[in-house]
Amino acid sequence: MKFVKILFVLFILSVAALGGVSYWVYSSLNRPQPHDKANQFVVIPKGSSPTEIIDKLAAEGIIKNSLPTLIYLRTFGDPGKLKAGEYQFESPITPLQVIKELEKGEERMIKVTIPEGFTRFDIAKRLAEKFPTSPPTDEKTVLAMMDDPGLIRDISPTAKNLEGYMYPSTYQFPIGTKPADVIKKMVEQFKRIWKPEWSEKARSLGRTPQEIVTIASLIETESKVDDERPVVASVIYNRLSKNIPLGLDQSVVYIAKMQNRWDGTINKSDLDVDSPYNTRKYAGIPPGPISSPSESAIEAALNPKQTDYLFYVLNVEKNDGSHNFYASAADFERGKAAYQIWLEQQRAKKREQEANN
Repeated sequence: MKFVKILFVLFILSVAALGGVSYWVYSSLNRPQPHDKANQFVVIPKGSSPTEIIDKLAAEGIIKNSLPTLIYLRTFGDPGKLKAGEYQFESPITPLQVIKELEKGEERMIKVTIPEGFTRFDIAKRLAEKFPTSPPTDEKTVLAMMDDPGLIRDISPTAKNLEGYMYPSTYQFPIGTKPADVIKKMVEQFKRIWKPEWSEKARSLGRTPQEIVTIASLIETESKVDDERPVVASVIYNRLSKNIPLGLDQSVVYIAKMQNRWDGTINKSDLDVDSPYNTRKYAGIPPGPISSPSESAIEAALNPKQTDYLFYVLNVEKNDGSHNFYASAADFERGKAAYQIWLEQQRAKKREQEANN
């Protein structure tokens, strides 16, 4: 009987240990790893074994720990699918994403990711870094290339520059590609996304395509939750119809970037700046887009949900990036107070973590 109890205890311990290892492997595979090789090519020589490949990537800092990745490959994956080649790995990147890249194989191409919500200033900086030329093309020169709106005259004849029309996505280009060619490709992608019927839909809303792209760019910066974007759009349209300033902080961030003084923090002086882009100070939409909107944000701008909402604030209970919406100022103030309490708690936690490091 005693022997049976011992076996049972050993069995329980084995199951617990297996569960712990499984969780460790799973969490390691799905944890994004930042690294400093995003603008460099990592060469995987022909004939490299799976262990050699993963160990090399761990040594380069692209994978934090080779062991969980190797366990996954040998247990659930197919090590034979890993291909030699010259790779550019985005940063941060998870080991699972690394494996997918290695299974696809990659020629010597420059990969560039333009996230949704990037401004033309963000894009110019990234292109200057990713696409070096001789003599060097600096950020300001790339930005100047975006001042010519000729590429989108057919969609938006009133646009002053290409802001909002360089579609956010991941692109690959041959070595030697110039920033101007990248910009053209991004605009072409926008024009593939933009459906001809969208221009007619804009007119039915009493808006130009330029205004729709501008509203979409606001939605893009306000919510990353696709399902609630039409609700955010409804707030924007409701406030526009009542001539209430939109009061969107990202518009003052955009002004700071235009004036080359954005330091990552919204200051009181930013909120008071005199600019037609300042949606806290002036009613109506800004003169043009303030970011690169996704298809989801454009769809929301064209198809706002019918609501009586005029306000929204981050949903601190869910803490998933979604918002609570309000029709009355009193309800909004209560939600805002809860948010401010939560925000101060987060700041306190951050200060405590910094003090302990």
